[in-house]
Amino acid sequence: MNERLKIAIQKSGRLSEKSLELLKECGVNLLGGNGKLKAEAKNFPVEALFLRDDDIPQYVEQGVADVGILGENEVWEKNKNVVIIRKLGFAGCRMSLAIPKDENYTGLSYFMDKKIATSYPVILNRFFKNHKIRVEIEEISGSVEIAPGIGLADAIFDIVSTGSTLLMNGLKEVETVIESEAVLIANKKLGKTKNEILEKLLLRIKAVRNASENKYITLNAPEAAVAEIIKLLPGMKSPTVVKLAEKGWYGIHSVVKEDEFWDIVDKMKQLGAEGILVIPIEKMVI
Repeated sequence: MNERLKIAIQKSGRLSEKSLELLKECGVNLLGGNGKLKAEAKNFPVEALFLRDDDIPQYVEQGVADVGILGENEVWEKNKNVVIIRKLGFAGCRMSLAIPKDENYTGLSYFMDKKIATSYPVILNRFFKNHKIRVEIEEISGSVEIAPGIGLADAIFDIVSTGSTLLMNGLKEVETVIESEAVLIANKKLGKTKNEILEKLLLRIKAVRNASENKYITLNAPEAAVAEIIKLLPGMKSPTVVKLAEKGWYGIHSVVKEDEFWDIVDKMKQLGAEGILVIPIEKMVI
């Protein structure tokens, strides 16, 4: 029987959707999966296991799954003997401390001897221990934000995306402790064959991530501006420059980072660039 790389994925929720979307973009087409515990890919040696996100670190450590996709915060909280292979660039959030909105916040010393409700006691305890602040941690699961309102705690420590849930419960965010995103973790003792499959998968993930972070750009430029425009557009190695039919004009093709695009476009326009086209990249293998 051919070996398959077993990859643990959260069984439901937005992180699950984004994980499956990533695999699909990598050309890994899973069969089934709706309500099932596992699904195989026919076109790539991968088997997906659908699990609770807080169970994934343990299953990867034990070798039940070879790798897993989950929030970085769960890796820190469970503190299992696994390795983070790479960050995946989605499911970003922050883990923050929040207090009742009418309270006067004076800095971290505010929390001395306060009771804080959280589902992440390990991360929180480590944070306050590092800052030498004594707190009482009330560990609860789900609906952490209601704890101050019912008198269970003075403050909370939880995942924050937009902050709207805090506002609805009369709370305000006062300190960001850590920022988290989806990561790929792996068992430290993968065999040769599974390591080879993982390397192939990582190549595909890198190509997908590179594509999402970059854009393909083409433009026309007067000959006098070509040298300066090339300095703005390093591309993967260097831009492609071709003569146009109109004398004194050149076509330039390159790749630019998504977050640098508008600044570069403004500078190229000032240098006389025209006909600037920006094209999404589906895959980008470097």
